Amino acid sequence: MKTGTTTDGQRNAAPPQSAETSEASTRQRVFAEVLGHGPVTASQVARRLGLTDPAIRRHLDALAAEGLVSSRDALQRGPRGRGRPPQAYVVTEAGRARFRKDYDRLALSAFAELIRAVGPMAIDRVAAAHFSPIGEEYRRRLAADGAPDPQAAVAALAGVLEEAGYAASLSALPGAEQLCQHHCPVADIARAYPQICEIETELIASLLGSHVQRLATIAHGDGVCTTNIPVQKIEVRR
Repeated sequence: MKTGTTTDGQRNAAPPQSAETSEASTRQRVFAEVLGHGPVTASQVARRLGLTDPAIRRHLDALAAEGLVSSRDALQRGPRGRGRPPQAYVVTEAGRARFRKDYDRLALSAFAELIRAVGPMAIDRVAAAHFSPIGEEYRRRLAADGAPDPQAAVAALAGVLEEAGYAASLSALPGAEQLCQHHCPVADIARAYPQICEIETELIASLLGSHVQRLATIAHGDGVCTTNIPVQKIEVRR
């Protein structure tokens, strides 16, 4: 065999990971185990990942130092032995926020690939799939309420949005209700694809049977998504 040539197995082998890359990958796997199965001990994570307890504890200590996980005494069955009780780890709010950012980046990448494969109409399809349960739940509540007045209809919609993760609230204005959404679960996608906000506004108008005015959006850089709803023009629809 000539110098510099390789066998098929060698040619197809993946390039070796650097120690730093391997370390980061393992730490991410440890974090995922705590996120998915916490509260969980180092020994439990070690068994699931096929690594040693000391190696897992080192990663858990590093995650704790970053504020991504925290620990507490693990619940034990039977008599407690000597020494310090084992620690059970859970993900902190900071850890969940970090995870959500990683998830948002993945969602944006997947969305871009979908648009390249399907075309711009993919935005409408994804938005319809996301907002459809909100519309269905709103109609269900109206049907259960019998004959709600316009204010009750707006309150019902705000309640559905609240439960869907939009942190919604209402403020009464002369002849109108101001709907505020203090959180947007799809803000990162909507920043890249503003049509999402337009589709959401159209949904609110359609459900309430009224023209509405979107005054601000989180995706546009505002602190709150704000929609003005003229109550006198609402036509309650089931």
